[in-house]
Amino acid sequence: MLLLPRALLGLAALGLATHGFMLRRAPIMTASTPSKPASAKAATSDGTEERATIRVGIVGCGRIGRVHLTTLKKLRYVDVRIVADYFLEAAESAADEFGIAEAVQDADTVLNHPDLDAVWICSPSRLHAEQIRAAATAGKHVFCEKPLGTDLAESIEVVKYCEEQGVQLMTALQRRFDPAFRRIHDAVADGEVGEPVQLRITSRDPAPPPLSYVEGSGGLFKDMAVHDLDMSCFLLGREPLRVFATGGCHVDPNIRHLEGAEAFDTANILVDFEGGVVASIDVCRKAVYGYDQRAELLGTEGMMQSENLFPTTVRKATADWFGHADKPHDFFMNRYAVAYETETAAFARAITDGAQVPVDGWDGVRSLRL
Repeated sequence: MLLLPRALLGLAALGLATHGFMLRRAPIMTASTPSKPASAKAATSDGTEERATIRVGIVGCGRIGRVHLTTLKKLRYVDVRIVADYFLEAAESAADEFGIAEAVQDADTVLNHPDLDAVWICSPSRLHAEQIRAAATAGKHVFCEKPLGTDLAESIEVVKYCEEQGVQLMTALQRRFDPAFRRIHDAVADGEVGEPVQLRITSRDPAPPPLSYVEGSGGLFKDMAVHDLDMSCFLLGREPLRVFATGGCHVDPNIRHLEGAEAFDTANILVDFEGGVVASIDVCRKAVYGYDQRAELLGTEGMMQSENLFPTTVRKATADWFGHADKPHDFFMNRYAVAYETETAAFARAITDGAQVPVDGWDGVRSLRL
């Protein structure tokens, strides 16, 4: 068991105070930022104009890349022109499945493509920062899976670089788009249960990922708890001041030999926020009963609580069982299917409308920094 106390630096020390570090910012409209892509207009069924068509490419055709492709192909104002994957057969398979004209192995072919407005980066975490910079250099807006990089300083640098290049960068923190968590967020923002007192978040995977995934991922805090740390900030709408964490290896002996936090499969985190509110987060890579995703917000005038989602609403009552007939969803893509679809569409709409992306690079930096 390792105790990791960390006093957070002041916001100005990381250059965050001047970037509107909270959840909403004014739209980006600078001389170097095009308000809308210079593409043809997508038409509705009656022939009227709807919104500009954006031309996009995908880097990474694994499971998460295909999730985003599923949504993008439903949006009539999005034209997916090219996909790339280190394993060419994966790119070709995705191109065949989704009706995309071009599939390549080299990510740079997508990042430097002359006819794209935006790119989705769904590659391994260690490649994110380099690929974000390449896309921004080519003048493309970027949707990037978390984290923006495994190194904090590098992540801050690429966020600043995107601003300098006049392109938008969205961090894919899909839980912000989950209807249940959004409901708690709105309740806090509206004072529905008074002032926040305590926040508790539980996040447990049904089974540990393979060793090959954990190695080089940055560990439990960066590849898993980053979502929950972001969610604590999102739900409370406040700035974090301090964070304390404990971690250990209890359910996956295959990672015990790894260095630092990569050897952790279980952790408990306390985040101290402005106003004295404390968020308690517990994460674990294995819960035999399914994908456990819950949050509870205690306020001075009440409580908001989100429960796990199940494949059906059926309940069973027998001599030895009373409760849900099924276990909770056993895969994050099932649990957050609506959230993934909503976040993908939100980025596409922001780019085609010339609006601010709902979750920007600084939101990703804050989560990684925690």
